[in-house]
Amino acid sequence: MFTIDLILKYTPMPLSVQRKDEEGAQSLYRDICEAMNSGNPKVLELTCEGKVEKRLSIATSELVAVQMSQKGPAGGDRQPGFFVASTES
Repeated sequence: MFTIDLILKYTPMPLSVQRKDEEGAQSLYRDICEAMNSGNPKVLELTCEGKVEKRLSIATSELVAVQMSQKGPAGGDRQPGFFVASTES
């Protein structure tokens, strides 16, 4: 299972939808990135394959970031986010 997390302006928690296969997740990720880059505000309507009753409508002008991660045995149940390691001198 693949999760696509959407970060919105002024919203501390990400919104997320799931795709069952990598191809579907990659396609949705690219579609969202293209919508963000277009510069033309529009509304994206998204559905979730993990929870079929879940539906999202998002104004692309409010999107700040999008992230795709894999859940399950292959992905190791990695939580979305970023990790920075630093070494002190």
